[in-house]
Amino acid sequence: MNPVIAEPRFRTFYADEIAGRAPRPARAYALACIAGLLMTAGAGCLLLVGAATGFRARRLYAVVTARIARVVLRLYGIRLEVHGHLAAGRQVVYISNHTSTLDLFVLVALDLPRTRFFLSGFLRRVLPLGAIAWLLGTFFTVPQTRPSERRRIFARADRILRRTRESVYLSPEGGRITTGRIGHFNKGAFHLATSLRAPIVPLFIRIPPHVDPRRGLDARPGAVAVHVLPEIDTRDWRLDDLTENTARVRNLYVQLQEAFTCA
Repeated sequence: MNPVIAEPRFRTFYADEIAGRAPRPARAYALACIAGLLMTAGAGCLLLVGAATGFRARRLYAVVTARIARVVLRLYGIRLEVHGHLAAGRQVVYISNHTSTLDLFVLVALDLPRTRFFLSGFLRRVLPLGAIAWLLGTFFTVPQTRPSERRRIFARADRILRRTRESVYLSPEGGRITTGRIGHFNKGAFHLATSLRAPIVPLFIRIPPHVDPRRGLDARPGAVAVHVLPEIDTRDWRLDDLTENTARVRNLYVQLQEAFTCA
């Protein structure tokens, strides 16, 4: 009988094997602990500020949260490069590819104007992250296996966004896709954009392989690029064409991924 060999405790910090890159578990743990302390301190301060402002100053909370995210990126030695201009002063639906643990920090660091986020509900268990997300008015989602509940969440988000005229960010891929390809696109973002008649602003996040921690936390120093693509007009979109429009936008990402891979 072959003995059962337990996996190292550090394994979770580099969940994907990355060819040609030796893991640095001690560094990953140390930086993760420091980042966790920063987020915990930031969440505590924001909750105090929230209580003092009646939990109504979400723009202030967003600015502070963006600075926390930038500090975390700097801690890992990551430089953020933005190519293009973000929409301001009007309601849009932001989408992006989703390849890495870094994506959340990158997107928050952008300080998207008057924007709420959709975020997987299980992240509420990470208490500092859950507290900050709650202060920012995040919509917490559930897995695709719970369609009725998802419909209620999206219907509530539609009502709130229609009233507030805020922008929103969603990842059509849902989870992190680390295969180097664009994953399946869920229809939620496109249904919401069609209902709100809000243009879609596609963001393409490009993380070099030597920087990317994929599903883990072992990020390395380097530059991460965010490409702001031309917005997509949805005023003539109909819900009957939802499948076709979703596929068309996904194809745009497929073409970009191929172009960047060949560059």
